[in-house]
Amino acid sequence: MSKGRILVVEDDSDISNMLRIYFSGQGFEVTVAPRGSDALSLTRQKLPNLIVLDIMLPDMDGYAVCRSLRTTTRTSHIPIIFLTQKDERGDRIAGLELGADDYITKPFDIEELRLRVQNAIARAERESLTDPRTGLPSGRLIEEQLRRMIRGAEWALLDIRLSNFEAFREVYGFVAADDVLRFTAILIGEVLDRFGTSEDFVGHAGGDNYIIVTGASAAPTIRDQIKERFAEEILTHYSFIDREQGYILVPSDGGAQQKADLMTMMVGIVESGDGKFADIREITEMAAEARRRDTASA
Repeated sequence: MSKGRILVVEDDSDISNMLRIYFSGQGFEVTVAPRGSDALSLTRQKLPNLIVLDIMLPDMDGYAVCRSLRTTTRTSHIPIIFLTQKDERGDRIAGLELGADDYITKPFDIEELRLRVQNAIARAERESLTDPRTGLPSGRLIEEQLRRMIRGAEWALLDIRLSNFEAFREVYGFVAADDVLRFTAILIGEVLDRFGTSEDFVGHAGGDNYIIVTGASAAPTIRDQIKERFAEEILTHYSFIDREQGYILVPSDGGAQQKADLMTMMVGIVESGDGKFADIREITEMAAEARRRDTASA
């Protein structure tokens, strides 16, 4: 099982290949980006658990990459370790002021970098900042975002859940189920890239539950698009036989098998215009009820 996803942003192929080989051997899933623009694109496509970021890049410096990541709501939580040849106090301060989590200077000790990477990822998970399977914000970050949202003038909260996910995990196993969770996170991000804005927020609230914070005007389109794409693309996670018959057989007590429908996505929406809300619990309860009504009407 992967220890997490690392994005290495480094234009020196010798260093990037060394880091890719080393961290892959340590059990991480490693992606390499030789340019800053590539890093921003890859981060949107598949959120990493951590970014190792060189400051000197051919198209834009690491400071600009970090600034873009930190000012985009969906990527602002990702731990960043700066990697550079410079060892000046001013450069370290500049990186830390932009929100970098750590700083290591070339030539570096690979074991020291490994410990810094592991500690940064563990710290984010320990503080309930990210879900280790999807890399999405969780726990405290979701609560903070909802508190900011409720103070805004125009917003929408989407409560998303996957029906029949437990049945899928029972039949296909935990590895396949985690693949579905990651696939769903990527799908949501792709839809927001097209129909949302950089200020939209996606969180993994636990299990098969996700939330989106977006503008009220965009919410219906985003809901329809993610439901439509999920219904089409989730089929690739099932075997040919299960796709053809439209259900799976789940073992039950006594050795018998029960039919379970294939997974679908249910979404509830609450908007700022739906009422005056005293706290975030009122909003989340209303969104969950709207999602349950979506389940009932499916």
